[in-house]
Amino acid sequence: MTSFIYAEDKNKRYHSWNYALRQQFGGKIFKLVIDGGFDCPNRDGTVAHGGCTFCSVSGSGDMILAPEDPLPIQFEKEIQRMHKKWPTVDRYIVYFQNFTNTHAPLKEIKERFEQVIHLPGVVGLSIGTRPDCLPDDVVEYLAELNEQRYLWVELGLQTTFEETSRLINRAHDYQTYLEGVAKLRKHNIRVCTHLINGLPGETAEMMRENVRRTILDSDIQGIKLHLLHLMRNTRMLRDYHEGRLQLLSRDQYVEITCDQLEMIPEEIIIHRLTGDAPTETLVGPMWSLKKWETLNAINDEMLYRDSYQGKFNVRKEEAAHVGNCSAF
Repeated sequence: MTSFIYAEDKNKRYHSWNYALRQQFGGKIFKLVIDGGFDCPNRDGTVAHGGCTFCSVSGSGDMILAPEDPLPIQFEKEIQRMHKKWPTVDRYIVYFQNFTNTHAPLKEIKERFEQVIHLPGVVGLSIGTRPDCLPDDVVEYLAELNEQRYLWVELGLQTTFEETSRLINRAHDYQTYLEGVAKLRKHNIRVCTHLINGLPGETAEMMRENVRRTILDSDIQGIKLHLLHLMRNTRMLRDYHEGRLQLLSRDQYVEITCDQLEMIPEEIIIHRLTGDAPTETLVGPMWSLKKWETLNAINDEMLYRDSYQGKFNVRKEEAAHVGNCSAF
C-alpha cells in the first residue's frame, strides 16, 4: 500500500490544512471565521454590479455565527462554539472570509485587522480577497503582517476560463489573478487559490485544466477545491432553471476531485475539498449537506486507486516534457 508523507493518518492521501497547522504549531489550531464588514468591488460598482452569479447576499459568509457584532465579540462567540467540541484548544487563526477583505482604504483595513490580531491566542490571519484588490500600499501592509504573524491570503479565482468568468460575472480576468499572485509572492506571502468545481458549462476536463493552469502558472502554497453550491436568491438560479447548469452528483464530484488531487504537487496544502451551506437556502446539490460522507468518499476513492496527491504532479510532468523537447 502506498504511503503519503504529508499525513499522519495512513488512510489520508493528501496534504490537509489540519496536518499543515499541526506541523507548524505542534497542535490543533482553530480557524475562526468572522465578517470584517467589507464590501465587494463586484457589487458596489467599482468594477461591476450584482456580484458573482453564485454569490449569496452574505458574500459567501452564510455560516458566520454573528456577522453584525463587533469583531472582538464575533471572535469570542466563535471560540465558544468551537470549544463545545474542542474545549482545550487555545490558539487561533482569524479568517476574514466573506466579500473582499482588502477592498477599502488602507486605514480602514488596518483598523479592522488590528482589532483582532492582538487578541489572546491569535497566531495568524487568513484573508479572503480578490486579485484585483491588491494595491501596492495594501500589499506592503500585508508584507508587514507576514513578518509578525502566520499569514495566508486567499485569492478567489474560481475558474481559469474567460468564458466561464464572464458567464458568472467574475469581473476580472485570469491575467489579473496571475499579477496578484506575483505581487504577494514578491513579499513571500503565502497564497491559497480558490477554485469551484461545477460551474455552468464546465466539463470535468475543464475542471482538471483549471487546476493544471493554476499550478503551472502561479506560485501558490495552498489551494481550495470547492463544490458549487446553488443558493436561493442568487442570479445563478436562472442558469439552472434555463438548463445551462447541471449540478454534479457526489460520484462525479469525488472522481473529479481525486483527479485534481493527483495533479497537485504534494507540498501544496489542501485547505478545503468541499464546503458548508445552510440547509434553508441551499437548492442543491443536497448531498453536499453530508460533508463528512463526501470527505470520506474522497479518501476511499484515493485508497481504491492506491493513489495520492501529486502522483501525476503537473509541475514534474511539465518539466519532463520541456526536457524531452529540448533534447531534439
